[in-house]
Amino acid sequence: MLRHSSASPLLSLPGAVPAEAPDEGVAAHYGDLFREQRALADGSGFVDLSHRGVVTVSGPERLSWLHLLLTQHVSDLPAGQATEALILSAHGHIEHALYLVDDGETTWMHTEPGDQEALLAYLESMKFFYRVEIADRTGDIAVVHLPAGSITDAPEGTVVRETPHGRDLFLPREQLESFAAANGPAIGILAMEALRVEAHRPRLGLETDHRTIPHELGWIGVAVHLQKGCYRGQETVARVQNLGKPPRRLVFLHLDGSEVHLPPHGTPVRLAADGEEGRQLGFITTSARHHELGPIALALVKRNVPTDARLMAGDTAAAQEVVVEP
Repeated sequence: MLRHSSASPLLSLPGAVPAEAPDEGVAAHYGDLFREQRALADGSGFVDLSHRGVVTVSGPERLSWLHLLLTQHVSDLPAGQATEALILSAHGHIEHALYLVDDGETTWMHTEPGDQEALLAYLESMKFFYRVEIADRTGDIAVVHLPAGSITDAPEGTVVRETPHGRDLFLPREQLESFAAANGPAIGILAMEALRVEAHRPRLGLETDHRTIPHELGWIGVAVHLQKGCYRGQETVARVQNLGKPPRRLVFLHLDGSEVHLPPHGTPVRLAADGEEGRQLGFITTSARHHELGPIALALVKRNVPTDARLMAGDTAAAQEVVVEP
């Protein structure tokens, strides 16, 4: 994926350690991962998400046009109301995940780092004669996350996307350093990722691969509206919802805390009873060290894996909790 070329200026803050893929360009942490997690869970500080893509759609037909393309019902989206949406392939596989809010004149969305290029190309290809204007704002707008419970005020004029998990600010990039100076502590992406895993929230490119459908990750009802009109991939969504079950399901794992290392993305998941030579039944999507739960992970496994089965993530023992029902 192409990414915004400039590293965040907040990487110059004391203790900043750069994050690795897919979050290059911002800090993994600022020297104390668990302290940062606790602060975030308590509603303090902010997370620099300035590496994420930002796309806007303006024009009088923007919501009715987006409604035709997205899995979410947005034709009557009230100003200021946050929502999530997906764009699917013709076969119902997830291609883009969008985090949206409309300010009454423009629909703002942020995407995974680098995904804005492909998203922009798709949106432009579907523009036809609709009265909409699409823009890549990644170069001049930085996303900043304030946790739930934060009492920090958004700078005047800033577009805010408020959810139960916190507020996303679409902040002009030139204000990023002054905002950080006034509203610390800065918190790294690893703390946010640990809380995301705890909350069982999927992320494009980590919990997804080229064949993931929304049902596998619990995105039905969250990012997929089942009573809206046609959109690309809807046939697959309706067929699985009404006639079948998804081939895989997202699970939450408690990992053996005696292991020094975390199993990385892609680590095979097997039945513990079968050992390391057993048949692969899934893979780790995201793993994290949590300040209270210890090592945890999300994994995508075959639907028919027994919900009470003990698992192995590589050579690490894992106990599962159901996220998506089999």
